[in-house]
Amino acid sequence: MNNSSTRVAESQKAVTRRRSRLIAAAFLAAATLLVGRLAWVQIAWGPELQQQAEAQRARVYVEPARRGDIVDRAGNQLAYTMQARSLTVSPVLLRKELREQQELQMSVDGLSREAIDAQVDARVEDVLRTMANEIPKMIEGAHAVNGAQDEDGEKARENRVSSKDILDKLHADSNYEVLVRNVDPDVAAEVAKDFHGVAADHQDIRQYPNGAVGENIVGKVSMDGQGQFGLEASSDSVLTGINGRSTEDVSADGQSIPGTLRDAVPAVDGSHVKLTIDVDLQTFVQRTLEQAKANSLAKDAEAVVLDAHTGEVLAMANTGTVDPNGNLEKQLAQGRSFDNYAISHPYEPGSVAKIITAAAAIEEGLTNPQEVHQVPGSIDMAGVTVKDAWVHDVAPYTTAGIFGKSSNVGTLQLAQRIGEEKFAEYLDRFGIGQTTGIELPNESPGLLPVVEQWSGGTFANLPIGQGMSWTTLQMASVYQALANGGERVEPRIISEVVGPDGQEVPAEPAKRTRVVSEETARTTVDMFRSTFQQDPMGVNSGTAQGNGIEGYQLSGKTGTAQKVNLETGAYSQSQFWITFAGIAPADDPRFVVAVMLDEPQRGPLEGGAGGQSAAPVFREISSWLINRENIAQSPPAEPFVLEQR
Repeated sequence: MNNSSTRVAESQKAVTRRRSRLIAAAFLAAATLLVGRLAWVQIAWGPELQQQAEAQRARVYVEPARRGDIVDRAGNQLAYTMQARSLTVSPVLLRKELREQQELQMSVDGLSREAIDAQVDARVEDVLRTMANEIPKMIEGAHAVNGAQDEDGEKARENRVSSKDILDKLHADSNYEVLVRNVDPDVAAEVAKDFHGVAADHQDIRQYPNGAVGENIVGKVSMDGQGQFGLEASSDSVLTGINGRSTEDVSADGQSIPGTLRDAVPAVDGSHVKLTIDVDLQTFVQRTLEQAKANSLAKDAEAVVLDAHTGEVLAMANTGTVDPNGNLEKQLAQGRSFDNYAISHPYEPGSVAKIITAAAAIEEGLTNPQEVHQVPGSIDMAGVTVKDAWVHDVAPYTTAGIFGKSSNVGTLQLAQRIGEEKFAEYLDRFGIGQTTGIELPNESPGLLPVVEQWSGGTFANLPIGQGMSWTTLQMASVYQALANGGERVEPRIISEVVGPDGQEVPAEPAKRTRVVSEETARTTVDMFRSTFQQDPMGVNSGTAQGNGIEGYQLSGKTGTAQKVNLETGAYSQSQFWITFAGIAPADDPRFVVAVMLDEPQRGPLEGGAGGQSAAPVFREISSWLINRENIAQSPPAEPFVLEQR
């Protein structure tokens, strides 16, 4: 080999070595980059990527807590929760998947691309219409089989599932629609199995088995289970439980990965609330009020029944209460309401408030039932002239007669003996101008001007029940204090709360206030029997004559309060609140009943009989209670002399 060939060979070897080194360097550089990238991914991005992967695999499952029941004093259910399902769908995704399914099926059937494009939309629409038609049939068919079909044709039509509504939702441009709520779990599972894309989501249905009975007390929950009205709202934190949670990993096809269940926390159901309400009595009182409203042509009617000694609310009712099981929009448009007017809508009580003046005067030793007063037909107080409801000259009324006949003038004569400051003290003791403390929302304290703001005419109004406003519950509370030997007990409507473990949660004891002595209370209650007295000559007749219950002593007071004319700002001569509050029986008090009729045009009994008075309603409720409790008859009692002759 010559030198030239040797140089060429060495040159080629050098080139090969340089190329090898370059290739090796390139591989080394690439390897270094890959190792560095891998290290970066593992060290810097690793935790975040791991979290993302876990998030993609992990599924958090919620175990809904069951809302506590609301029951009456005997354990009858007023509200309870029933499990159901909501049928839901993602319309956009459903139509996309149905389109893919139909295209695949037509392709398998050998159709051309052109034929597939021409027919796919119609086929998808056929599936949607089948769903819209068959789902209602499955739901209504299950109702018929289970005997749950509503006997009320109108309500059945309101609750019927509409095929048109379902089809509209299936056509919606949205990712989530609720097709039907409140579906039986078994039916929902069948629908979800038969129709692609339909899910059966868990849903709790709050049931109100008594309809409108007690609904003003119980209230209602919203679609998402939150308390909206009444006790459902005020006791929402007690009734609502704590949802359980758990986490589990799933595979790409949605299958659970064994051994990955973690962070499991069981659900804690809500507590049960037992009320003092008697559902049978509540039903009777509501029915009686509705009848009284219709008979008297009144705008509204209210009533409260208390246990005379414990202050427990046995019934609390008003007319026009919503039935939560019916069409709410329709009912609200008709004037029905969720409001509990007996605690939220105060009004001037009228002469029913005179019992405070009577009790104060007796407690202060300023009079007794037999004292004779010379009562003129009118009285002037600080420039305000007040008259009695009937025209008379100076009359020799006894103290019992002043209240039995409801003399405004005689009541103000006694109030003058008491004095403004002392009278204001008694109003405070009886709880006027204060909330009662009842465990319900939206209670009004009423209206009572503070004594420092009393004008010359204020003291001419307050002792006869004008110039201040009470709720029906406050009215009942005043009479409860006297029926209970002069001790006012804060009204209570919750008897007990029972936790999900069955343990009773102690309730705070009701506040007690000594208003007057036992002797004064007995004397006052006994004296107000005069309201029911009936004298053929009329001399010793009370304002509630003819409304007694044979064999029983009753005590109470009628009331007529003028409403303010909004146009003139003065008291109306044609618009009134008609009230009555009383105690049954008077000799051994068991019940206190307070009633209000708003602008009655005639009597509350059938055909408008009974006079423009709420006393007949008191009599009906008291008679029902006496008969139901089989209360022994009262001993004979001497009538009071109301007018000395």
